[in-house]
Amino acid sequence: MTGLVVIGLLAGCAGRPKGVLLPVDISAPVPGSSTVDMAVATTRQRSAERGEMFTGERARAIDFANIVVSIPPDNARKIGDVQWPRKLPGNPATDFVTVKAEDMDLGQAKAWFNSKIKQSPKRQALVFIHGFNNRFEDAVYRFAQIVHDSDAKVVPILFTWPSRGSVLAYGYDRESTNYSRDALELLLTALADDPNVDEVSILAHSMGNMVALEALRQMAIRDKRVPAKIKNVMLASPDVDVDVFRRMMVDIGPTGPRMTLFVSRDDRALQVSRRVWGNVERLGQIDVTQEPYASEMTAEGITVIDLTKLRTDDKLNHAKFAASPEVVQLIGTRLASGQTMTDSHVALGDKLVAVTTGAAASVGTAAGLIVTAPVAVLDAQTRDTYDDQVRAWGKSLQDNASSTGDLLTPQTGVRY
Repeated sequence: MTGLVVIGLLAGCAGRPKGVLLPVDISAPVPGSSTVDMAVATTRQRSAERGEMFTGERARAIDFANIVVSIPPDNARKIGDVQWPRKLPGNPATDFVTVKAEDMDLGQAKAWFNSKIKQSPKRQALVFIHGFNNRFEDAVYRFAQIVHDSDAKVVPILFTWPSRGSVLAYGYDRESTNYSRDALELLLTALADDPNVDEVSILAHSMGNMVALEALRQMAIRDKRVPAKIKNVMLASPDVDVDVFRRMMVDIGPTGPRMTLFVSRDDRALQVSRRVWGNVERLGQIDVTQEPYASEMTAEGITVIDLTKLRTDDKLNHAKFAASPEVVQLIGTRLASGQTMTDSHVALGDKLVAVTTGAAASVGTAAGLIVTAPVAVLDAQTRDTYDDQVRAWGKSLQDNASSTGDLLTPQTGVRY
């Protein structure tokens, strides 16, 4: 009976339609709708599918695109949510839809940016760096929502690194942050060097904080300080080892940008990450009322917003937060009201693996794939991640066998 119930539930589940980045014609815009025009800088590999644009694999060099997202009228949506279309083409009256998606080279990206920054009231740019388990379209639509709902008058730039969009790919995603830090540094340096720019703000979420902090650290080491135009860095639920963060702050130095840290002590994702990484506290989950964190944050001049407390008390600001710069306050107010910052895919099969085998044991292992297999038959979202992981695991086995053969052949003559 239990099995039949589960099968019935799974049969009703469907994944999001693929290809949501294929532009929709809105020659007659819906009254009350609006658009977010963003630049994209990415270390992801280009996709052969136009409606996907970029995959979760790693490219050899940084790439660029220009995407415009149409957002339905406020009376047709819940503020803070992304209305994903249930089928294609999406309906601009009720769904987020893409109205423009064009590749850009470096020269075109510079021209787009300089045109937009000159139109910005305060010549401010906002760079968003997504977290773990995000596909390209997840990051695009979520960033469009953040920019629109915060009403921040900034030029939006999405920096998106290679994430395979599966909880089974935690290790791959983690290494992709290291892979992408140089590219982010190049982007931030270019923005800071642009004479048309007055201010750069950074918003990083979850694992994306590793990319952001590593890039800032490298800039400080190379140039003896972070460029003065990079004024605000928002660290939202950072999946960062707190000891590693301490060392990073030493390198970034006392003249670095203003930092706002958003923490939540009941963040389940960070609880899992803590267990995976040696039971060391994650920065996004610290209790800032306790030592040594209270004194350390004060000494570093870091504004800390405890989202757990703020949601419970239904307060959107406290004294320090209310005095924060405009962009930080606008975005932070949205976060403090309980709005999410991710649209990552968490398929039923992924959840099952995390519960039954633990995240650490399931990453890229045969056990995780075996547990997930029955669910993948019925759940479309699990099928997507499952197929990717089977291919990755098979390649890993092939590489390991080849390496073992190379090691053994000179001594034993045995070939594999």
